[in-house]
Amino acid sequence: MAPKVYSQVTEGIRVNVGTAYAKDESSPKHHYFVFAYRVEIVNESAFEVQLLTRRWDIVDGVGKSRIVEGDGVIGKQPVIAPGKRYSYISGSHFQTPIGKMSGHYIMERKIDGEQIQVQIPPFMMMVPYLNN
Repeated sequence: MAPKVYSQVTEGIRVNVGTAYAKDESSPKHHYFVFAYRVEIVNESAFEVQLLTRRWDIVDGVGKSRIVEGDGVIGKQPVIAPGKRYSYISGSHFQTPIGKMSGHYIMERKIDGEQIQVQIPPFMMMVPYLNN
């Protein structure tokens, strides 16, 4: 079975997210669960855009939430031309074997400087044995 990919489009900018459990970096007996996620941003619009900032809303399996905000992604503020894509891998950790993330990017259209709030689709992260 192929892994689930979460996808959402905002004003011609598609955000796809896939996740994986990082078993070797996790320690269930210490309530430490690590997940990797791969984000692919596809510019389906007619305009060049630059990713300026990000905001993540992160919620664990018991409802404990945290917010992560900052400039760019993994230290970069990529410019994405029409028809092009940018992808990166990052990760998150939880004290529970299941968690959820969602959020948005602020992107700037280079032609007119207009800022767009591009939604990141909500996605789940779950250790594989919970899916049985």
